[in-house]
Amino acid sequence: MIPLPFRKMHGIGNDFVVLDGRAGDVTLEAAEARAIADRYSGIGCDQIILLQPPWRAGANVRARFFNADGSESSACGNGARCVAALIMQELGRNDVTIETRAGSLDAWATLDGLVSIDMGPARLGWQDVPLASDMDTLNVPTGIAVLDDAVCCSMGNPHATFFVEDADAVDLDRLGPALETHVLFPERANIGVASLIGPSRLRLRVWERGVGLTLACGSGACAALVAAARRGVTGRTAEIVMERGSLTVAWQESGRVILTGPVATSFVGTIDASLIAG
Repeated sequence: MIPLPFRKMHGIGNDFVVLDGRAGDVTLEAAEARAIADRYSGIGCDQIILLQPPWRAGANVRARFFNADGSESSACGNGARCVAALIMQELGRNDVTIETRAGSLDAWATLDGLVSIDMGPARLGWQDVPLASDMDTLNVPTGIAVLDDAVCCSMGNPHATFFVEDADAVDLDRLGPALETHVLFPERANIGVASLIGPSRLRLRVWERGVGLTLACGSGACAALVAAARRGVTGRTAEIVMERGSLTVAWQESGRVILTGPVATSFVGTIDASLIAG
């Protein structure tokens, strides 16, 4: 295998290795994704994004998202925004459509240099998340004392958001793994802890399914805003404050969720064949 070009990108610290497979010569196995994502012996990232030719009419690119553990995710808000920025620059335009396993996502550049993406509708039914059985997704009991009352939804991937007095005081390194794999979540779940820190401002920390504790999570920010609006904690638009910056999320009356924030390229390089050989 010849050295493989890559681009390292991030959205407020949520980082990605982007591989261009549009020429049809790039495949990615779970073990290879794990090797690339390893922060000690690989490049290091939360997810690997593989670009491919679109299958659907009207899409500019197809994006597949692989978690650090090698599993594949249907959607990633910050990752999709990074892809949008890359393809908009490539095509010399201010809007693109990205095909994902969760559907086609429209993205555009804002006048202040940020990237917005329409994440589609928040899906609120227990089957949509999915949960293990029929229950009210506005109040999901986990039986774990510290985090026992989740608000659940799907943003193309399953999310459980918990509202707490101080999100920074929650031991997510300990509680995240148990909740991610809780019997309630047959496809595992992304776990968010959120606290209100000002008018229309939420502090959010996320344990990401297949990744672990992450600096930011775009779909998690969307899920937190939807949960906050459903609970009456905030209105339908809020700033979501994460470890290294903020995202803005708006839950439109139509039910669609718009995610906006910055993206950046950290560096470009090539992956040596020895990293993913065997």
